[in-house]
Amino acid sequence: MSEEIYKQQQELAKLIKRYSNQDGVHPTAIPSLFLIHESIVTEPIARINETSFCIIVQGEKEVLLAEERFRYGPGDYIVASVDLPVTGQVVNASSDTPYLALKLEFTPNQILEVLTDSDIRLGQKKNAKRAMFVSKAGPSLLDAVIRLARLVENSKHIPVLAPLFTKEILYWILQGPHGESLKQMAIKGSNGDRIRDVIEQIINSYDRSFKIEQLAEIANMSVASLHRHFKEVTAMSPIQFQKQLRLQEARRMLLNDSTDIADVAFRVGYESQSQFSREYSRMFGYSPREDLNRLREQSEKSQSFK
Repeated sequence: MSEEIYKQQQELAKLIKRYSNQDGVHPTAIPSLFLIHESIVTEPIARINETSFCIIVQGEKEVLLAEERFRYGPGDYIVASVDLPVTGQVVNASSDTPYLALKLEFTPNQILEVLTDSDIRLGQKKNAKRAMFVSKAGPSLLDAVIRLARLVENSKHIPVLAPLFTKEILYWILQGPHGESLKQMAIKGSNGDRIRDVIEQIINSYDRSFKIEQLAEIANMSVASLHRHFKEVTAMSPIQFQKQLRLQEARRMLLNDSTDIADVAFRVGYESQSQFSREYSRMFGYSPREDLNRLREQSEKSQSFK
């Protein structure tokens, strides 16, 4: 690591600490910008990873997308170019050296704006690529991220400068080794763009059954092409994607809304409680009841130490 990058990371760490003095994900005055602080190794958390860029300046985290693992630490950034169901866990953190990260959400239209205003070539028919990747942050990207983070201290400048700095961050990502993976989701009619339409359809109606032919029609692809491109983008099939969404939502419901397992199974789209319990156990390692009791005990313990 160069001295310049080390100094940039130290400055960014100070900014994150200043505005996130306790564990959790902290919103900022910039609606798309979040600061993350964790002082302990966390439980694996299953959730939807929004379309976003996340840069780590301290600690380490691991994200599981289907069977694919992404591990990243200081100086790394991770990008999700579509919404994806993942399981994430902070794997290196302590009270002395907490996990510190900055997350920036963005839209395909913002990517397209950068592509339109730059000399980055637009390729229409390339094969879809994985919609999640990890890469090293260079000095130019870090500089843009720091300038965006500094705006939290000067909120009057946010309306004008935040969009410009966000655009610059996306520009440097597009110039990087995985830029094609980000570009594919913004170009209208590309294979990646059509898979993104299918992903949105599944997310918006995860609790309803579908025929693969219907999804292929949305993508304007054959069934075989849809399967191939969808798996390339998400590392799973459309059915597996839907299953992860259902089980993640079921877990959230059990923790926050209802302890009636049969009711929750039905609400997320399962017709059989036994099938729901089998698939829940396979994904989370515990039956729904065991998982609920375990997580509540952990929550009570963590509260008692505060």
